[in-house]
Parts: sequence; C-alpha cells; structure tokens
Amino acid sequence: MHRDDAFANLVLPTILREEGLFGRDAAFATELTYGTLRNLGTLDAILTDAAGRDVARIDPPVRDALRLGAYQLLHTRVPAHAAVSSTVDLVRSVAPGATGFANAVLREVSSRDADAWVAKLAPPMETDPVGHLALAYSHPQWIVRAFSEALGGDLGETARLLIEDNERPPVHLCARPGLIDPIELADQVGGAPGAFSPYAVYLPGGAPGDIPAVVDGRAHVQDEGSQLVAAALADAPLDGPDGRWLDLCAGPGGKAGLLGALAAQRGARVTAVEVAEHRARLVSLATRDLPVAVLTMDGREVGSDPKVPEQHFDRVLVDAPCTGLGSLRRRPESRWRRQPSDLPPLTRLQRELLGAALRAVRPGGLVAYVTCSPHTVETHVTVTEAARRSGVPVDFVDARPLLPAGMPGLGDGPTVQLWPHRHGTDAMFLAVLRRG
Repeated sequence: MHRDDAFANLVLPTILREEGLFGRDAAFATELTYGTLRNLGTLDAILTDAAGRDVARIDPPVRDALRLGAYQLLHTRVPAHAAVSSTVDLVRSVAPGATGFANAVLREVSSRDADAWVAKLAPPMETDPVGHLALAYSHPQWIVRAFSEALGGDLGETARLLIEDNERPPVHLCARPGLIDPIELADQVGGAPGAFSPYAVYLPGGAPGDIPAVVDGRAHVQDEGSQLVAAALADAPLDGPDGRWLDLCAGPGGKAGLLGALAAQRGARVTAVEVAEHRARLVSLATRDLPVAVLTMDGREVGSDPKVPEQHFDRVLVDAPCTGLGSLRRRPESRWRRQPSDLPPLTRLQRELLGAALRAVRPGGLVAYVTCSPHTVETHVTVTEAARRSGVPVDFVDARPLLPAGMPGLGDGPTVQLWPHRHGTDAMFLAVLRRG
C-alpha cells in the first residue's frame, strides 16, 4: 500500500515485476490495490467499527493487510474463508502477534455485506447528504461538497459521479493526426474509436506501452477529455496569422504531442514550456520528430526569455497545475492525499500562469485555460479573476461549439466542464479567451 509516497500507477508495475507476478496473478494484485485505494474511506469506517478502535490506532502494516482483506470480503468473489485465511497469513508475516486480532476483525467484517455496512454506518441522506455520500462512495466530504457545488447541488448526479469515480477507467489512446488513422489504430489494438474525440481509441486491455504505434510515436496514451480540450484550442476560429503556438505548462507532454501533430499538418510550430527538468525531458521524448521546441523555464516568466516574448503567440494553452480532482478514477489515492489547504497556493499559481498566457498571446489571439479539476475555485473563480487582473482586454469565447457536435451535457457556456459520468472522460474544464 505504500512505496516512496508515490502514486500506484507509477510504482505498481515495477513492484509486480519485482515479485514475479504476471497474467492473472498480476491482474488480481492490481485489482486489490486499486480497489482498496478507491474504497479506503468506507473500508476504514467499517474496520473502525469491526475492531472497536480507530484504524489510525492500528499498526500500519496490520492496518493495510486488514484493508486488503476487507476489500476482498466486500467487493470480490473470493470466498470469505479464503480471504480471511490469506489476510491472516499476511498479518503473520508482518506482525505475528496480531493474527488473533486480525482474524476477529475480519470475521466481524464478513458478518455483513457492503450495503449492510453502509446502512449501519452512513449518516441519513435526509439530514446529512454530504456525509452519507462520502461514506457510501468513499470520498472525503470536502470533495463531495465541491463536486455537488460544481453540479449545481444535484445530489443524484453527484452520486452518479462518485460511483463512476470508483469504476476502473478505460485506457484511451490518441492517434496522432497525420501519423496514424484512428480506425487503423483501433484495428491494430482490437479497440474501438472514441465516442467524441476524432483521435481517440479505446484500448480493451493489455499494456499500452507495448503497442508499436505508441513505441514509435504515432500514438500516445491520453484521456479523451485531454484530447478534446487541446483540439478545441487548435480548431477555434482565429483571424490573422496562425503559425506560433505555445504550451505554457507542457509536462509530461500529452497535449504538446497532439498539438505538435496538428501543427505539423498546418505549417505551425509549438513552443513547449516546462519548469521541471525531468518533465521537460518527457516532453522532448513525447514530441520527437514534431515541430515542437521545448524550453525548461517557469511559464510565469513570459517576456524574460527572448524565445517566449510578449504578444507573440497566436494560440496558447495553459494546462495549469491543479488538485487533479477530475482524474480520481485514474489516481484514486489522490483523493486521500489532497486537502482543502492545497487550493490557495494552486489557485494563485493558476492565476499567475493564465496572466502570463494573456501577456504572451498577440491581440486577437486565443488562450485556452484547462484544469483537470471541476472545483469551482480552480475553474470559474480562477479564470474570472485572472482575466480581471490581467490588465489587457479579454473576451470569453463560447467553448461549446469547439467540441464535437452532439456532445451532451455541456451546460450554458461559455466555459465547458466535462465529466466521467456524462462523457466518459476525466473531469476536464475548458475556458477559451480572446485577447482584444
């Protein structure tokens, strides 16, 4: 459950290889890891009740073993006796003196199914809807509250979003335009073309890093929502010159890769800025053989480097650092790591980056502000404040027509919020601004 405080998607493949797990064993270990992380809040509430003590008071190795065991009991088809036996064996290997305790706790957990535990422990929906949804669907209350606010207070839709957050997400590929046709890519991988993005392919399974088109740079792994917002900037109508594009926060390079492929078709060039050296190297790898120049610098320093002058670029993408609440289904542990106290420094950075983008774009040019978070403080509040403080004339462009025709649930504009439960994408936010 713990390795260098890293995200599971980064460390789990290495751990599986180190332990010699492949095939069905690796798939089961992956399901246990991600399933336990997604359901951690609910599992901890159940274990607290079953143990008669707060989980925080249980030794961490034993606590993690109990979480894995409780997940098996409540969310898998593993027979109860096998789940209890294997978990007790695990506890014996890390804390021999706790085997009796672990056996008793798991026996108590197995006395009810998941729904019965929620019915016992969750506060009533009528009097505490946020508390009920938080325990029932294993999200911190502050995140449930933020999602509900972004969805206009619709608790039913909030519940559908939380349910979708706890589902295993599909892998989306981006067929880079001009390099491979998405139908061809779908045939090669046994997948299906995406529902909305003209470049998306849904991967049915397997390791995307082994796909030849990914290895040789004709395709890359990218959520369909990320494809849509990058393509919206590239496709937005623009008067005047259109050869200078800027990706102001380019790491690790997915959107820069798509923009670079589109730029190559249109005779444009992309300047990709990334402040962290290791992420800048990833951008370089992701954009090899494309008309993309990668600069390692702080995106807020527009004008300080002659390669990023003010009022120079025709299109600018600001894929700002954020809480990542829109991708909890892909990084489930981040819901437990993020705190409301993370918001002030992030929103300050977002405003500064968007202000820099508005300085970098030429009059008449376009800026797309994107976050993988639906939190209104990171979306509407940030973009409104940054535009107000920028000191330059700014108009909002209606982003809805920039997305594929027929997409449902895009709201009243001019900004767009995508959702896992509505669109099958991460919860990407898009605002498009034109500098006057």
